[in-house]
Amino acid sequence: MPTRRQVLKRVLAAAGGAAAWPATSRAAHVRRQQPAAAQPSPARTVTHVRDSAFDPRVEINAAHLAHNVAEVRRRVGGRPIVAVIKNNGYGCGTAIVGKILETLPGVAMLAVVKLSEAVALREAGIRKPVLLMGPLDMAGLDEALRLRIEPMVYTPIGDTFDRIAARQQQAVAIHVCVDTGIGRVGVPVREATVLIRDLAARSSVRIASTMMTFTEDPQLDIEQLARFNALLAVLRHDGVAFGFRHAASTFGLFQRPDAFLDAVRPGMAIFGIYPEPDFRAAGVMDLRPALSLKARVAYVKRLAKGDTAGYNRAYVAANPVWVATLSVGHADGWPRAAAQGARVLINGALYPVIATVSASHTIVEIGDAPAAAIGDTATLFGWEDGARPEDVSAACKVSVYDLTMHLNPLLPRTVV
Repeated sequence: MPTRRQVLKRVLAAAGGAAAWPATSRAAHVRRQQPAAAQPSPARTVTHVRDSAFDPRVEINAAHLAHNVAEVRRRVGGRPIVAVIKNNGYGCGTAIVGKILETLPGVAMLAVVKLSEAVALREAGIRKPVLLMGPLDMAGLDEALRLRIEPMVYTPIGDTFDRIAARQQQAVAIHVCVDTGIGRVGVPVREATVLIRDLAARSSVRIASTMMTFTEDPQLDIEQLARFNALLAVLRHDGVAFGFRHAASTFGLFQRPDAFLDAVRPGMAIFGIYPEPDFRAAGVMDLRPALSLKARVAYVKRLAKGDTAGYNRAYVAANPVWVATLSVGHADGWPRAAAQGARVLINGALYPVIATVSASHTIVEIGDAPAAAIGDTATLFGWEDGARPEDVSAACKVSVYDLTMHLNPLLPRTVV
């Protein structure tokens, strides 16, 4: 009767195994297979890959930014533009969009809300004036003024500016915010005369501008502008310098030509997005979306009738159907509500989002044929008709502001 070792040798030989198990011990075999210590290891080149080609990404269209700025300039008769690029540049990236806008004619100043964003602009080499519209503590104020960042002011802190100006040996440029009815920040309009007089009288201060914000209520906006103009008329009559006047945001560009004043302060219009559906239809400005969220198809499969997709069986296939899984989810800023009506552009066709949007995945229904393949690019929103941010916003009933401003700041961003 053959031994176990003899059987094993026959099996290996039958499989073409010329290297049948040797008669020596297994330990000796292992030792013999180890490389000699004197043999040098070959040099290796280590490449660090940060992002997978399947990761979602944001693309910024520089030509569309330039076009939108030109459209705003045309609309406001060439008035200077204070370009608001708050909240990570409306999703584009503060420094990225700041560098593009700084080169464009008509953009006189950039405006942000957080000190970190203002500092990022300076660290990126931006030299144009930067307006910081958010609050500051004393340490933050020192840092801002050191970097020539101009703060928005609405409290009586003239004595502080006296000390800072004495130390820096130059006047501090500030912007006074007046609350004419929005109730958010700003010195109340009934108290603004006293504050502005005090600040304007100090050699330590230069009031670069005086500003207000509309509530975007049609009736109250009329009263707000009247209050603002009345305040400035009194100051002008008394010879008080209050700088240039600005009030109109993107909403005001469409609704309040009487509020264009000395400069305008748009945000969303710069990025080519209409804040209201009626504005797009009005034809006042031709705005082109300047940012796009894209991902790749990670998987394609055919569901049989009755198969489900998504958490809690959110989708049940009524008939056999092909679906594609995209490598993007709500952790990237793509809203959960997208599954309630949004459509995604793949290979020139729009496909509905189905099931549920999870943290890192989105499923779309692509029909009775596999019209998409792994690796295809999907545009969640962009500058193509039917896939503009306003189209997605309207389809799934989310704010267009939320769609762009909530994009994960860690996503890779590319200028195209």
